Amino acid sequence: MERRKLLLSFEKEAAEKAIVCELVRRFDLGINIFRAKITPEERGYMVLDVTGESDALRSGMAFLRSQNVEVDTSAKGVCWNESLCTHCTSCVNHCPTRALHVSDRGEMRMSFDSNECVECLACIKVCPFGACSSMF
Repeated sequence: MERRKLLLSFEKEAAEKAIVCELVRRFDLGINIFRAKITPEERGYMVLDVTGESDALRSGMAFLRSQNVEVDTSAKGVCWNESLCTHCTSCVNHCPTRALHVSDRGEMRMSFDSNECVECLACIKVCPFGACSSMF
């Protein structure tokens, strides 16, 4: 079994298609929707955690692309800008998965592991310097 986080973006026409349902039904993929912004008026976005067999994941991503859905395996909906971070650690206690954590206790340096991020947005609310942001 493999696990991938995907950032999907699509035009408003695709919002009316049952693409997530098809990923489960056709490709036997497990889907956890971390966050979505889908409206009939604008471009839609969705961050998913997808699990399944390697071949099924590849086929599922090919299906998404055939439905005019852009699939990004590297970008995440939540971004951490290290140059804006003062390493104050205000976010650490609010991050439920430790995606934001102190990587160097001696220098109190922060790090962000995007693979652990579940898009809860708590960091955005508590960061006084705007180092955490959302792409949607």
